[in-house]
This record gives sequence, C-alpha cells and structure tokens, in this order.
Amino acid sequence: MLGMKPFIHNDWWPVLEPEFEQEYYQQLRQFLVSEYQHYEIYPDMYHIFTAFEWTPFSKVKVVILGQDPYHNPGQAHGCSFSVLPGTPLPPSLQNIYKELQDDLGIQPVNHGYLEKWAKQGVLLLNSVLTVRYGKAFSHQGHGWERLTDAAISKLSARPEPVVFILWGGAARSKIKLIDTKTNIVLQAPHPSPLSAYRGFFGSKPFSKTNIALTSLGETPIDWQLPEHVAADDGPNTATNQQA
Repeated sequence: MLGMKPFIHNDWWPVLEPEFEQEYYQQLRQFLVSEYQHYEIYPDMYHIFTAFEWTPFSKVKVVILGQDPYHNPGQAHGCSFSVLPGTPLPPSLQNIYKELQDDLGIQPVNHGYLEKWAKQGVLLLNSVLTVRYGKAFSHQGHGWERLTDAAISKLSARPEPVVFILWGGAARSKIKLIDTKTNIVLQAPHPSPLSAYRGFFGSKPFSKTNIALTSLGETPIDWQLPEHVAADDGPNTATNQQA
C-alpha cells in the first residue's frame, strides 16, 4: 500500500493533498517503497502521519519541531520526541522532562508517550518523517522536508496564530517559513545531552508557551502527562495510511 496515495483523516487532508500530487512526492514514495522492502524503517508505514492525525490543522495551537524520528526499535510512532508506551525514555526526552519540572514543577512520568499534548493542540512534527534503523538522518534530502515545510508555511499563514517551539539549529532554520509578526516563536538549543546545557535548560518553553497562548485568548496547555500508559495504548494502526 506504500504505492497508494496517503490519506489523512481530518482537515490536514485538503491542506496537504496538493503536495502528494507533486513530482517530488512521487519520487519520495518510490524511495520509501524500496526502503521499506529492504531495510527496517521507523516508524512503521501505518504511523508515518500520526502527528497530523492526532492534531488537526484547525486545532493546532503549538508546534514542537523535531528533526527526524528515533531510529531504534520500539521508539518512533510518527510524533516528534514521543515514544511508544513501554519504551525507555530517550536522553532528549529525559531533558525535556527535566526542564518541564524546573519550569512548571511538573514531576516527570515514567513513559514518553505524548498523546495528551497532541490532543490539546500541540503538533509534534518532525522535519523528516521516516528513518532507517540505526542511521540517524538517513532519510534526509529525499523530499520529506518539502512536505513538512509546506505544513509549517500553511500554519504560519493561518488566521489563528501558532506558537512555534524551535529547538536546535535544524528547527531554528525553519524560522524563514514563519511569519513572526503574526505568530510567536520560541527558540533554544536542542534538548539532546550534547547541547541541553548550552541554553535549553532554563529556557522555560512550557510556561512561555502558556503565557503566549493566554495572550492570544487560547486555553493554555496542560503539560502534566498521565502517570501511566499501558503498552497497548499506542496509536491505532487502522486510522493511519501509508506514504
């Protein structure tokens, strides 16, 4: 089914459908067909578009922009920084939880499943939506960036402002796609262990986001995640289409 045109089951579909007709996407699709046939690719093909499925275009209040999916088993499921239930917390997510605790006093939970954030309007978007097992950045430059850039641009142009959270150089480079006069942009170093101490810690992105949302007349995000999620609480494969 990777040869079929994908379908997103909400108002992202009319926003992104023109991209799926473009030549670059046809080439990306052929690349993915080969990759999924010959290698272990994450996330599985049913969950490539989970971020869009969970957070409809009209409901997006915040974007947390990542780079590409986690590349180890049991982690990626189509949302930036989030991992499937039952998966150990990756270092970047551990640092995000540390900053969340320092910022808002929220105690870290023992899982990394960020569905609650997404369902409140936090689009957990990666710039690249797939990756080969064990090889970070292996699917960069094959067309995903054009699709996700289009998504960012469409959100930026929406009448309702968005809070864009850009962590790290790759995410911060996307500021050129964002109308900073009508939207709010929060920038900081990446939460990875290599850079978190260079300014991610202490950047207070969660409280700043809620202050910004309140100023826009929006309901703040409840960043407190549920204490526990079951291992079978992962995204439903029946709702997502392949690339």
